[in-house]
Amino acid sequence: MSASLFGKEGYMRKAAAYLAVSLDGFIADKDGSVGWLDDFADAQEDGGYEAFVQTVDTVVMGGRTYRQVTQELSPGVWPYEGLDCRVWTHDSGPLPHAQRIEGNLAAWLHAEKQKPGRDIWLCGGAALAQALAAAGLIDRYEITVIPTLLGGGVPLFGALEQEQKLRLL
Repeated sequence: MSASLFGKEGYMRKAAAYLAVSLDGFIADKDGSVGWLDDFADAQEDGGYEAFVQTVDTVVMGGRTYRQVTQELSPGVWPYEGLDCRVWTHDSGPLPHAQRIEGNLAAWLHAEKQKPGRDIWLCGGAALAQALAAAGLIDRYEITVIPTLLGGGVPLFGALEQEQKLRLL
């Protein structure tokens, strides 16, 4: 798969949702925590992460994901160094490592996909993934299914207005 394609309108970047989900479809537990991923992360190799990161130059996340990364998962160390980080949030607080996405998320992503560059990583969370899936703007899903049943929590996908057919690669 190519990181970007050249089409009639110029470079066409792809938006890739690269996420981990429990076997029962949750990206966070009932408390909104992703601590359940720790046991899996410690026991596994990189699972293709390093190769994936080489295909992107932009990482996009929601406000809750940004706060989790900066306050819980990686306090004091910014794990996305070298990537353009954008955050879709209604919170007006400071974003030391990122720029806020202003206005309509779908319109912003559509415009970004028209610009030259590598692909765009949709890092999380659920509201961001759901909004972009509903708009039909996710080009590729790279989902790691973790062999854990959480029994509840934050689902990756909510209801969609219409079915979206995907192809398993």
